[in-house]
Amino acid sequence: MHLDLGDLASVRSFAKAFLGRYARLDALVNNAGLVTTRLTRTEDGFEQMFGVNHLGHFLLTELLLDILQESAPARIVILSSVVHAGRPGKRVALDFDDLNFQSRPFSMTAGYAQSKLTGILYAQELAGRLEGTGVSVFSVHPGWARSNLGSNIPGSGVMKFVSNVVLRPFARRLTLLSNQDAAQTSLHCLLDDEAPRHSGEYFSQNSIPVCRQGVSRGRLADAFAQRKRVR
Repeated sequence: MHLDLGDLASVRSFAKAFLGRYARLDALVNNAGLVTTRLTRTEDGFEQMFGVNHLGHFLLTELLLDILQESAPARIVILSSVVHAGRPGKRVALDFDDLNFQSRPFSMTAGYAQSKLTGILYAQELAGRLEGTGVSVFSVHPGWARSNLGSNIPGSGVMKFVSNVVLRPFARRLTLLSNQDAAQTSLHCLLDDEAPRHSGEYFSQNSIPVCRQGVSRGRLADAFAQRKRVR
């Protein structure tokens, strides 16, 4: 089924088509994500990373909430990133007056971080709103995966050259997880019997809870050490 998260009309069209075709929805994983090195905008005029990584997923989730509740128990997983926390001395802050970089200089790092931080905030708010409905919500840092995210950076500048040419031969050493391994945290939240007890929390498979203050502290998915991994 066609879905363009950078076009809110497409999101609405997809949700309508899905609801017309299916009678239940057991799980929703908001997994899509992109990185851009220059300021680009969605069909609706939002900064591209914020629009695709968060707003498209936000609208999709809200349009499917009724069927998720009707299908309960059901689960929602929102892919975030450890990047949401920033680094010591420079934590990520949301500029609510200029989320779309209309006035401030564009920053790839700031744009990507805010798109992932808003996902965590949404997961926390949504979990509270859905308490008692049988629908659980989780935000997830999947770990450092050998995905094609970096190789698809648009443009022909230094970032793309470094990603596609300089670092490509060392990709397996510089990253820790295959895509299959990186999916384990999401699968844990989707399938583990105990996970719904922690609705609204942030799960990370292989990184420390870096955000000691502010909106989120990572909850390590320790169950992987004791449970057979999902294949």
